[in-house]
Amino acid sequence: MQILDFLSVESIKLSIESKNKKDAIKELVEVLVKSGKVKDKKKMIQTLMEREELGSTGIGQGIAIPHGKSDTVSDLAAAFGVSADGVSFDSLDGEPVNIFFLLVAPEGAAGAHLKALARISSLLKDKYFRKSLLSAQSPEEVIKIIQEEEKLKH
Repeated sequence: MQILDFLSVESIKLSIESKNKKDAIKELVEVLVKSGKVKDKKKMIQTLMEREELGSTGIGQGIAIPHGKSDTVSDLAAAFGVSADGVSFDSLDGEPVNIFFLLVAPEGAAGAHLKALARISSLLKDKYFRKSLLSAQSPEEVIKIIQEEEKLKH
C-alpha cells in the first residue's frame, strides 16, 4: 500500500490556520469535503473528535494522525496539512503539531485503515522526510516528496 493510493493533490493544504485541535480537524475535513471524498462534514468531524476523546492522535515530534471510520466515506482517503505556527493538539510529548495526516476510511475497512496508519507513521519517523514536508512550497511538491520517500522505503 502506498500513501498516494489514498492521498491526492487536491487533499493537501499547506497553510493550516487553526490554533486548536477541533478547528484543525474541521479544516482538514473541509479539504476532503471539497475534493468529494467526504459526504457528511458534520458527522465526519464528530467521528474524529470521538476518536480524539479516546486519546490524542498527536503522536509527538510535531505530528498528528487524526483518523476514523465512517459511512460518510466510500473509500480510504487522507488529507495532508502543514501548520507553520503549530497547533495545540494535546500531543503525547506536549509539543504543538505542524504536520497533519488526517485519515478516513469506510466502516468495514479496518484492515486497509490500519495498514494506511502504519504506512504513514513509519514514513514520518524519518526526520529528514518531515523536514522536506514542512518546507514544501506546493501540494505537487508534497506529492513528489512522498513519491521519492516511498521509492526508498518500498
